[in-house]
Amino acid sequence: MATSAAAPGAQAVHRALGVLQCFRHNGPELGVTDIAKAMELPISTAHRLVLALVAAGFLERDPDTARYRLGTTVAELGQLHYLQHGLHKLEPVLDRLARTTKASASISVRSGHDALVLIGGLGGAELSDGVRAPLHTTAMGKVLLAWAPPGEDDLDALPELVRPTDRTIGSRDELRGELDRVRAAGYALNNGESEVGVRSVAVPVLDADGFSYAALTLRATPELITDDRVRWFVDQALARVDRVAALLLPSL
Repeated sequence: MATSAAAPGAQAVHRALGVLQCFRHNGPELGVTDIAKAMELPISTAHRLVLALVAAGFLERDPDTARYRLGTTVAELGQLHYLQHGLHKLEPVLDRLARTTKASASISVRSGHDALVLIGGLGGAELSDGVRAPLHTTAMGKVLLAWAPPGEDDLDALPELVRPTDRTIGSRDELRGELDRVRAAGYALNNGESEVGVRSVAVPVLDADGFSYAALTLRATPELITDDRVRWFVDQALARVDRVAALLLPSL
């Protein structure tokens, strides 16, 4: 009796969380039909889930478009996580780095098969392709792969290597070769591989065992991070990486 009663409740929670996950990959605003299609649910079921999430503040409805976006409760929980883990203590470090380099400074961690920007976008150009990206397409992702701990270093476990630009790595053999170069150089470069007109450098934030648990990235344009200045940007990041590690490791 208890099991049969619990199962529908667990299913409802799972589906509600699935609705929120839809906004991770499908855009900032979605209609009920979009959500139903993404979750392979009847429109009526998706609509009930959306209304429940709106009532709880997890979603809000745009009155002009009748589409839905993440609500203030999500923002509140995100801010609580940010403060509870002490991530705000890293803001001055990133701010100084951004001011010095005129680039956008960020810290990223691995989330499944993606690199997730945990703190970032301070200063520099307004360049953004979202808060997460496939590992093989970015400098931060390459760093997280190059120094990945055992169990997370199997490139064959990655999904299909999508190519958002014609510069993006498209095969696992090519990726293996690139990661060898990254480890030898001590940093990774993204030269228009995630987005046309973007260039970034990333260095690993290593734990006591020498594995990367985060990446420190500087992101701008090829006009700022020119070929002859790549090393300077790398050195600026390396000069702050120990401070980042000292503040970040106790937080995660």
